[in-house]
Amino acid sequence: MQINQSHLLIDSCCMLNLCSSGQLLNILQVIPAQVAIVQEVKQELQKIENAIDFETAITEGLLLTVDFESEAEEEAFVNYAAYLDDGEAATGAIAINRGWAMATDEKKATKFFTQESSSLKIISTLDIIKYWSEVANIEQLTLNYVLNQIRVKGHYIPHRNHPLRSWWETVIDKQENQ
Repeated sequence: MQINQSHLLIDSCCMLNLCSSGQLLNILQVIPAQVAIVQEVKQELQKIENAIDFETAITEGLLLTVDFESEAEEEAFVNYAAYLDDGEAATGAIAINRGWAMATDEKKATKFFTQESSSLKIISTLDIIKYWSEVANIEQLTLNYVLNQIRVKGHYIPHRNHPLRSWWETVIDKQENQ
């Protein structure tokens, strides 16, 4: 996972998956950019099970909360919200206008923003988890547990054409076959 942008803006579904991993703080510490969420995502996530880690990440400065800073961002949000959820629309509007990277697992949002901005860097939960496992040298058993937590608590299974689907299947299958 390569991020050349100064910030990575994470949408609700991706942040929910990271919270479900039980390793949110450890994961945020290795991401090579300042990680942020928009106000809409913060409001959605304040209802989740692992809110303690979520609030701790904000308190420790591992996770910033950002809001619109220009009319261009607000106008883009309104236009995007006609097609996407508010959290995804706000995340994309700010990421595109500020030249930041974005993390989402929603196929519709990924397709929409890829068409909207060819320069927008979009990554997924699996990109982040794979990067964390490599940088932090995470043991196979722990990685399997984290991916299963995301699958069960986050209700996330990568789509059939996800570039890291085979990596995910290999990690999940290795542990189940031992």
